[in-house]
Order: sequence, then C-alpha cells, then structure tokens
Amino acid sequence: MSYSHYTMASGSRTGRRTFEFGRTYVVRPKGKHQATIVWLHGLGDNGSSWSQLLESLPLPNVKWICPTAPTRPVALLGGFPCTAWFDAGELSEESPDDWEGLDTSAAHIANFLSTEPSDVKVGIGGFSMGAAMALYSATACALGRYGNGIPYPINHRAVVGLSGWLPGSRGLRNKIQVSHEAARRAASLPILLSHGTCNYLFPCLSMTYCKNSTQ
Repeated sequence: MSYSHYTMASGSRTGRRTFEFGRTYVVRPKGKHQATIVWLHGLGDNGSSWSQLLESLPLPNVKWICPTAPTRPVALLGGFPCTAWFDAGELSEESPDDWEGLDTSAAHIANFLSTEPSDVKVGIGGFSMGAAMALYSATACALGRYGNGIPYPINHRAVVGLSGWLPGSRGLRNKIQVSHEAARRAASLPILLSHGTCNYLFPCLSMTYCKNSTQ
C-alpha cells in the first residue's frame, strides 16, 4: 500500500525548491494490531527494501510504515541528487543543520502516526540517515515542538536508531535542562541505539510492543 505524495520545501543549502516524498509502503500486522512503527531508510535507499525485510520479522502485532524520502541534492555527495530526509554536509558537530528539511520530514512522519488508533502504541526508528531523522523526532517529542517552534503532536513510546547520529546536538542539553517538562519527557522516552551487529534488537522490540500491557 502507498500513500499519496507529500510536497516539502528544501533546506536552505539547495534554495527554495519543492520536493516530493516518494512512495510509502505499509506492512500490515498479521495478528492483533498493538503497535505502529514508522521505519526510515538511509541515504539513497527507499521504503520498499525495508518493508520487505520487516515483513519477514516474527512481530505479528506490529504495523510498519516505511516512507520514502524526497530525491534532492545532497551536499555530502557534492550535490548529487538522491533520496534524503534532509540535506547533510560533513558529518561533524561543526556542520550546519538543515532545520527546514528536518522539520518538514519530521512533520511528514508525524502525520502518519497522528491517524493511528488511540489504543495503539506508536514509535519511530531508522537506519543511518533514517536513524538521524528518528532521533531528531525524539528531540522534538522531548521538547514538545519542532525546531521552528510549532508544537510536536506525537508521544513516542519507543525510538530506535541503527548506525545514525543526532542532528542539532549543539545546544540540545541546554534546551532540555531549561524546561522541567522537556527533561521529564526526555528521561521517560525509551531509546535504543545500536552500531554494528545487534542480535537483541528485534526481541527487544517484541517485548516493548507485542505483549499485552496495562501501561
């Protein structure tokens, strides 16, 4: 299944152009629907490849939503266009962040989860640039707002990042510490980060999402 395309404005590095999100793939739960996870691909990939992998996992109560990022020029690749959730330059703390691209993709992702049933737990995860996007969404969840100040509408029950990084890490500690509510949300948000092989990832997700819970 795919959702219709959703337009986005590009980050400042590439000018005021408009890009479209690609096709979104949905893996329906084979059992009782207890959780929905948006899973985000890495740079240059698409939602199809991950949906095929996720469909084979023994997690029958999870619905997976696998969107595809827009095709856009990426500074890290010398301006070569490929699927990317935001523009990225050098992967270092000194590299500027594409706030517009991050916020637009985060809003697109949150839109999927906003229509899920209230009794279904929701979460977000991703690989590489997708992990970075998931962690940025976790930041927005903790702060209660996007980087542009618009309120963030989703309360994530879990965040998973595989081989990624945290956009906007500079100054994040201060943003969290100055708000008691943000600090509380950040401390209570379950986050699983992994680099390399993780044999316990999907059993962990199974324990988090697929068992009956009164919480």
